Amino acid sequence: MSEQTLLIEQLGAVRLLRLNRPEALNAFTTGLLGQLRQALESAAADADTRCVLITGAGRAFSAGQDLADPHVAPSREPGAPPKDIGHLLEHYYIPLALRLRSMPVPVVAAVNGVAAGAGASVALGCDLVLAGESASFIQAFSKIGLIPDCGGTWLLPRLVGRAKALEMALLGDKLKAADAERLGLISRVLPDAELMDAALATAQKLAAMPTRALVETRIAMDEALKFDFETALKREAVLQSQMGFAYDYQEGAAAFLDKRKPQFRDR
Repeated sequence: MSEQTLLIEQLGAVRLLRLNRPEALNAFTTGLLGQLRQALESAAADADTRCVLITGAGRAFSAGQDLADPHVAPSREPGAPPKDIGHLLEHYYIPLALRLRSMPVPVVAAVNGVAAGAGASVALGCDLVLAGESASFIQAFSKIGLIPDCGGTWLLPRLVGRAKALEMALLGDKLKAADAERLGLISRVLPDAELMDAALATAQKLAAMPTRALVETRIAMDEALKFDFETALKREAVLQSQMGFAYDYQEGAAAFLDKRKPQFRDR
């Protein structure tokens, strides 16, 4: 890679991915989007990785799409056709969002500073979102004549309800971390100096837990949003049957009865 816009570190069973364009507030380019997706694919394929932690270098998580990127920057030449932003979504953002949502391990976001536009969508697409007290979330799309993307239209109303989701998307105002936690948009707010230690501790805790059960819980909750109550109950029974035959249940139940620490291995 000519430009190392993503830093990757293995911390035991945790794969740390750090967006690394601090001079541009970690705004996304096609290069960074491709590297992030490739890193997620690599983590998904690595049996020794049991949790992924995503954060940003410097003073931001991500300011969203870099509007200077040639794929979206409007042409200054008279008569030049506008760029097809849908092409960027189809080839970069949609594959990234789908990969993030279908990871075979839990994914934690540590939001340091601003998470705007697609940066907010990437953060909110993770399983757990921890934020520093100075962090903020901005649905910046309406200010440049666009709609929320990278899963934003799906995530926002499910996290905070339709009324608040529309307020955030239409007005594009900054939402402070404390308010994001109060609304249920994110999991937890921490002092800035404690964010990374707490996020890593959370990721390590998840990595020591029964990974398959954690991922199936995510899938079941996402699916239940489409179901009526009875269908959700029946789906739970199917999944619980499958999980009951898995090693981790046998180990977890035996460890509970033996009063010892379980050693989970399913993934």
